[in-house]
Amino acid sequence: MSGTTDSRLQRRSPSGITLGLRQNLAQFMLLVAVNALVGGTLGQERTVLPLLAGQVFHLGLYTSALTYILAFGLAKAATNYFAGTLSDRYGRKPILIAGWIVALPVPLMLILGPSWGWIVAGNVILGISQGLTWSTTVVMKMDLVGPSGRGLAMGLNEAAGYLGVAGTALATGHIAATYGLRPGPFLLGAAYIALGLGLSIFAVKETRDYAGVEAANHTAHRKAAGAELSNRQIFAFTSFQDKSLSSVSQAGMINNLNDGLAWGLFPVMFAAAGLTIEKIGLLAAAYPAVWGAAQLFTGALSDKYGRKGLIVGGMMVQAAALAVIAVGHDFATWLTAAVLLGLGTAMVYPTLLAAIGDVAHPRWRARSVGVYRLWRDGGFAVGALLSGIVADAMGIPAAVGVVAGLTALSGLFVAVRMRGADHHGGRVPAPVRGPNAA
Repeated sequence: MSGTTDSRLQRRSPSGITLGLRQNLAQFMLLVAVNALVGGTLGQERTVLPLLAGQVFHLGLYTSALTYILAFGLAKAATNYFAGTLSDRYGRKPILIAGWIVALPVPLMLILGPSWGWIVAGNVILGISQGLTWSTTVVMKMDLVGPSGRGLAMGLNEAAGYLGVAGTALATGHIAATYGLRPGPFLLGAAYIALGLGLSIFAVKETRDYAGVEAANHTAHRKAAGAELSNRQIFAFTSFQDKSLSSVSQAGMINNLNDGLAWGLFPVMFAAAGLTIEKIGLLAAAYPAVWGAAQLFTGALSDKYGRKGLIVGGMMVQAAALAVIAVGHDFATWLTAAVLLGLGTAMVYPTLLAAIGDVAHPRWRARSVGVYRLWRDGGFAVGALLSGIVADAMGIPAAVGVVAGLTALSGLFVAVRMRGADHHGGRVPAPVRGPNAA
């Protein structure tokens, strides 16, 4: 999009709405804080739950222990898909509030659950909540900033979420080492949910009209892109038809396949090597901490230099880090690899979201984001199944090695298939033409 168009989009519209990060900084930073709480709600599990599976519920097989990640991934992936449609229909704020309300019983289920089935059920509910809250904060930030600086906006959003994950993983590791695996670590999650719900009700403002302002000024393939498209058309276009969106969708899925592996098996692997809970917590926190902090820079870099290079490079860095973890045997090696894994993920994560926003038209962007996040968070479920089966058959290092290979192949797929000039364009190619298009 040209500088002239960007300037026009930053001016106040007749409805009194102004697009841009600086113009909406207070509301944007409030949503950043809300997303940090969303990440913290997930982070309450990262260190503790894999240990709870073995030490409290005595689950011997890796596949059985990873059922909670499978349940979480399936629930979150499905909810992501519907979150975009619901936010287009009812507005962003009601869906955000609903997500927090859904999360209310989760800490109690994790604290009081007498069987592993309760833990799995709690993760189904947590997945639904995360799908509603995280998806909605992403879309709301896209609404506010418009087309200029979208990568920076997504970097800030994902940095907040994953720094929340990392900080809480570290804190819950300390709490668990001091007070036990239950209930202490999950009380922190309960506090996050209460605070997030309060902020969403009383402070967050609706942003759907901002997307309408951007749509009114959207010039590229304007008539075709703005045509009324069915959910089925948007799903097919995002998943398979468009070279860039389909590349982004598969890369997101493999990225979260990695994360599901790290979440479920790394603490078990580190514990088997004799590391203390405090060191396991540090390793569990290091990866999302670097991931979170580095996104403050990688999102902005993708605005300046384009999306494709960062995505391909990030997938390759992740593959290398996983290979090091597979062959490592000590804390220092694993810590180095965790930092490298976080850096590679940071190169990819906000860039993938920004790439979706580049191609998808504002009128159906929320639904396209939902489709992308369906595939991406489906990676949790695929990762739980794949890594669990391979770990049961061949051991955890072999499972990590298999995932490293898949990650490298994903990067190569992006290198071959994704167009290299989609950043900044907001361009929607001709195949999206709906039945009402000229």
